[in-house]
Amino acid sequence: MILRRWGLLLTLECMFLCVSSQSPSQKRQCAFQIKPNNNKYLQEGNVSGSVQICERTHCCVGYFLIVRGQPEVDVLACNKVEKSCPHATCKPQARQKNLVKCVCNADLCNSNINWTGLSQEPGPTGSVDETWIIIVVLSVALLCFVIVALQWLHLSQRKSNISSRETPQASLHSSPVCSCQTTHTSQMDVTHIQLHQMVARGHFATVWRGTHGGSVVAVKVIPAAMKHAFTSEEEVYGLPLMKHASIICFLGSGRRSHDGSWLIVLQYAEYGRTVTEWLVRRPGRPTGSLHSFLCKNTTSWLLSLKMCHSLSQGLCYLHTDLHTQEGHKPPVAHRDLSSFNVLVRADGTCALSDFGCSTILRSCLGHCQTRTTKSHAQAGTLCYMSPEILEGSVNLLSNWCLHADVYALGLLLWEIWMRCSALFQDDAPPQHLLPYQQELGARLTWESLTIHVSHMERRPSIPEHWRLLRQGSALQGLLRECWDCDPDARLTAQCVVDRLVSLHSHYFV
Repeated sequence: MILRRWGLLLTLECMFLCVSSQSPSQKRQCAFQIKPNNNKYLQEGNVSGSVQICERTHCCVGYFLIVRGQPEVDVLACNKVEKSCPHATCKPQARQKNLVKCVCNADLCNSNINWTGLSQEPGPTGSVDETWIIIVVLSVALLCFVIVALQWLHLSQRKSNISSRETPQASLHSSPVCSCQTTHTSQMDVTHIQLHQMVARGHFATVWRGTHGGSVVAVKVIPAAMKHAFTSEEEVYGLPLMKHASIICFLGSGRRSHDGSWLIVLQYAEYGRTVTEWLVRRPGRPTGSLHSFLCKNTTSWLLSLKMCHSLSQGLCYLHTDLHTQEGHKPPVAHRDLSSFNVLVRADGTCALSDFGCSTILRSCLGHCQTRTTKSHAQAGTLCYMSPEILEGSVNLLSNWCLHADVYALGLLLWEIWMRCSALFQDDAPPQHLLPYQQELGARLTWESLTIHVSHMERRPSIPEHWRLLRQGSALQGLLRECWDCDPDARLTAQCVVDRLVSLHSHYFV
C-alpha cells in the first residue's frame, strides 16, 4: 500500500511539473573545495562554507590528484557540464595517469568516496522495493518527456506554417534557404599535369609543386583508398561563393588513370626568394606554409598585423552564412586550423588551405545535417585542439566547431606575434615554437595536453614585458578572449577582424 501511494504521488508530481513551468525544482547540494587555479567552478552555483548549491546540473563531481600513491583533493563542486551520473555514490575512475574523477547524483555525495575497487563496477545495492520505485519514476518521467516533445513539435509546425503563409514572396528576392544543394565540382583533365617536387607530406596526402597549362600549381595527391578525404575537401571547395582572397584558390580536381589517385589542383603560394631557396635545401618543410615562414623569418609590427588580419578575414569568410543571387554558401568550420595549413603569399598575406577535416554546417532540417560524430570531432592537429575537444565534452548538435576554430586562431596569432621583432625591442624574438611545445615538449601527448589545457586551464606563455607596450593590453585581451575555456565566451572570427583593425589604427611601434 505504501509503495502504491509513493508511485501515485510521484506520478501526480511529474504530471504537475509537465503542465506548469512555474514550480521550482530542488537544487543539488555538493561538497565544495577547490584550489585557487580552479575558480571556474565558482560559477556553477552559490557557495556557503563547504557546500555549493548547483544552478545548472544535478551532478556533483570530484577530481583527485594521485600524489605519492595517495589521493589529494583538487576539486569538489557542482559539475560544470551536464553529464550522466546514475549513481548516488561517488565512484572514482582513473581519467589520466595521475588524475581520478568521480560523479554522483545525491546531495553531498562527492564528500563520501569509496576508494575500494577503483577499476571495478559496483554491483546492485538497492532492494526490490527501491528498484520498483526507480522503475516507476523513470517510466513516468519518460511519459512526460514524450508529451512535452509532441507538444513542442506541434507548436514548431504551426509556427512554420504561419511563417510560410506570411512571407510568400521571400524566394523571389533571395537564394534558397536550404544549403543542401549539390556543390559544384570542377573536373579537369589531369593527364597533362606534371609533378616536379614534393613540398609537403600529411597523414593522408602529399602536396607537389607542379605545372598545368604552362602555369605553376600546387597539386594535392590523395591515394585511391582515401576517396572520402578527397570527397570532403572537394565538397568544400565546390560550394557556391567559395572564393576569397584569404582562401587558397581552387583550380579543379580529377583522377589519375594509372594508379587511381585523386588530385586537387590549387593556386601555388610561395613567399620571398631567399626563404624559398632555403626550403628547397630542406625538403622536409612545407614550402609556403606559415610554419616554415615563421621558422626562418621574423616580422615587423605592420607585417605581423597584415598576416593576422588576412588570416582572420579568411576564417571569418569561411564561417559566414552567405546568401546572394549567385547562391548560398553555408558556414564552414575548418577544424584543422594550424600553421601547417595556412599559406603565406609573396605579398605577406595569409590564405587558408587543407579542408580535409572541415564540416559544412547545413541548414536543411530533415534532409541534410553535419556528418560530425564524436570520433570525427577529435580530428585535427593535437596542439591546436580546444579544451572541449580534448575532454570530449562537445555538443555535437551545436556550432561548437566554429568556437574551436577561434581557439586555434588565437594560437596562430600568438605564433605570429612571438616572431615580431617590434614586440621584443631589447632582445631578438625567440625561435619559433608550436603552441605548448615550450611547456610540454615536442612530443606532447593527449593526456598531458588535456591536463594542462582543460583541467589546469593553462595557455601559451605571453611575455611579461608585453604589458608595458602601448598595444600590450590589447594583444593580451585579444588572445585570452580567443582561447577562453568557455567556448561561448570566445570572440567570433568577425570580432577578431574588428579588433585587429583597431590595433592597426591606434597602435604603431
